[in-house]
Amino acid sequence: MKNVRTAVIIPARYASSRFPGKPLALLAGKPMIQHVWEKAIASSADAVAVATDDERIAAAVEKFGGMAIMTSPDHPSGTDRIAEAASRFSGVETVINIQGDEPLIPTELVDKLIVLMNSDRSLDMATVAVPADRSKMTENNVKVVFGTSNQALYFSRSEIPFVRKGGEDPGCYLHWGIYAYRKDILDRFVQLPPGKLENSEKLEQLRALENGINIHVVTTTLTTIGVDTPEDLVKAEALLKGKL
Repeated sequence: MKNVRTAVIIPARYASSRFPGKPLALLAGKPMIQHVWEKAIASSADAVAVATDDERIAAAVEKFGGMAIMTSPDHPSGTDRIAEAASRFSGVETVINIQGDEPLIPTELVDKLIVLMNSDRSLDMATVAVPADRSKMTENNVKVVFGTSNQALYFSRSEIPFVRKGGEDPGCYLHWGIYAYRKDILDRFVQLPPGKLENSEKLEQLRALENGINIHVVTTTLTTIGVDTPEDLVKAEALLKGKL
């Protein structure tokens, strides 16, 4: 494929225990994966592709003019899928992973990650967090704590940081599952075995921290909504129509 510096790759699979066929579910008259692609293609990335192992998703992407890359059906995660897709490009330096169930991801946030990775060559990875109301957080909400230089210290499904009685609340941050990888770091990451922390929390990003890969955290007050269930799709449609 053509030589690119930055590629946005959107992993998408048809199977889902809570929402089968989710990438093709219609949202405001378009397949949800098309909304994600349109947000990505509006960014400053040199290339955007959908990585999938399903012919139905590939056909839908090609129908609306997008690039679909067929990948192995045996990948254990979306990260492995984007690593295979990224290998099809020549000269790629930075890979942005946007989940296929983020139809409202702000394009300006994608651009912010691209600028950050291009301007600071010391960064291995970057991701995003937003201030959150800790009283509304559940174990399905992944939280992150980071240091003064915005390097991630830990990700957890538990309440972090815990505020002991009499302690000062430094705030709670919700992690968004969008990542920017240096290409060589992505290739290294998928070769590493899951560690004890990842196997405990079932959070793939902990593999990076366990192996000394730094993750820079970009904070934002922008909003989005991940679609995990049909009910989330209804909420996303309401947001698109300005009803929420």
